[in-house]
Amino acid sequence: DYLARQSHPVIDVEETTLIVRIQTIAAKTRSSYGSRRMTKVLQEEGFQVGRYKVRRLMKEAGVVVKRRNTRKPQTTDSRHGYGVAPNVLDRQFDVTQPNLAWAGDITYVWTQEGWLYLAVLLDLYSRKVVGWSLGSRMDVGLVKGALEMAIGRRRPASGLIHHTDRGSQYACHA
Repeated sequence: DYLARQSHPVIDVEETTLIVRIQTIAAKTRSSYGSRRMTKVLQEEGFQVGRYKVRRLMKEAGVVVKRRNTRKPQTTDSRHGYGVAPNVLDRQFDVTQPNLAWAGDITYVWTQEGWLYLAVLLDLYSRKVVGWSLGSRMDVGLVKGALEMAIGRRRPASGLIHHTDRGSQYACHA
């Protein structure tokens, strides 16, 4: 009896149906669903199934989750062919009054849409953000948007020092 059962495995119709459904969902979602999300979808479709069973069936079906590229974006390219202004501040960031010197930089933040770049301008006197811009591309438009916001909000007198890391976005002609 034991050997007979081993040579003729019982085919579970429910599991076969689940495997086919798992493969279909995986194809539809480009293999982006893990066992938790897959379980939720199957339960919403009326299947009474737990996460660990779904995980086992995903493994049997050869469904492997494709991970997102979480590589962090690069923020500065200081090796460019554009001219750069002299370093007037020379790391002397103590300023005596507002709107004499602004420091600009770019960073990136993770959002539901993926990585977005954030350009920020800081008044070195008050240490407050005077302008910012958020975008999916790190280009001159990003830093120009932050500068235009800062100028519009603060209306600085001539002679303002705009200090940056000399990346290509700040050095190019806009």
